[in-house]
Amino acid sequence: MIRATACPAVGAVVVTWQPDGQFGKRLARVREQVDQVFVVDNASTGAAIDTLRQATQPAELLQNPANLGVAAAFNRGIAAALAAGFELALLLDQDSWPDDDMVVQLCHEWQAAGAQHPGVLGAGFNDNGRRKTSEPAAVNGSEPVDWVITSGSLIDTRLWQQLGGFRDDFFIDFVDTEYCQRVRQSGHAVLRTRAILMQHSIGAHTSHCILGHVTHTSNHSADRRYYITRNFMVMMRESGRFPFGLWVLRGMWASVKSIRRILLHESGKADKLFAILQGWRDGMTGRMGKRGKTSIACPDQHIARF
Repeated sequence: MIRATACPAVGAVVVTWQPDGQFGKRLARVREQVDQVFVVDNASTGAAIDTLRQATQPAELLQNPANLGVAAAFNRGIAAALAAGFELALLLDQDSWPDDDMVVQLCHEWQAAGAQHPGVLGAGFNDNGRRKTSEPAAVNGSEPVDWVITSGSLIDTRLWQQLGGFRDDFFIDFVDTEYCQRVRQSGHAVLRTRAILMQHSIGAHTSHCILGHVTHTSNHSADRRYYITRNFMVMMRESGRFPFGLWVLRGMWASVKSIRRILLHESGKADKLFAILQGWRDGMTGRMGKRGKTSIACPDQHIARF
């Protein structure tokens, strides 16, 4: 592997569900940079199983009996990394493309930020050529942020254990935001590199121009719209920042903006609007875990990517 001077041992945790044919190439790039890889699969089927078997080594693959969600899968992988003695774990989605020196750069920035007691260090990334979270050139340093996406983040496994891990009941969406909030509350820093170290797409963004105003929309599936809505509502409710039930209005306003974009620009409008309504209901009543498949007369939507 490529290792920086005095870089601590790093175990990578990669969560998969129905990975594509390029997964092996991405995993090989990860494997070159870390000491051990733990691939946690959420019950992939069909050709994806062959892809996983070809891409992974026998000791790397941990298979869940069902799709347990991103949070539970990452928790299983991090627990395995911690049991193997890794104090640092690199978390990755199945479709992220890390730069060749991503882990070296993350380790360097982690060590440089030692006085800030980092708990999470995220990699700056280019979102499918549309959104850049950091500088376009390789620049040094990292900066404090409220949260980072799970993929491309380096985490302290012992702190993860102390904080109780990711919230399994969130399933997917806001898993990273909620965890980073607890990291900061514990007195540790959440940082992100200023350099772009990874290519990663969030949703399937499209841009639309109406009367000279450009609007971006993510085209998330109905399932993802449900989890985004519900988990945001839960975070607003639990934050303590909105007295007299005003968290309900804050959550609904965020969803209204999403509904507007869906109605104007996205397909599958009926399923997505129904999913948002379900998310409102469950977020307010505290129903957590995997989305129930009560639906209107349309084919079930499945989570297409993590």
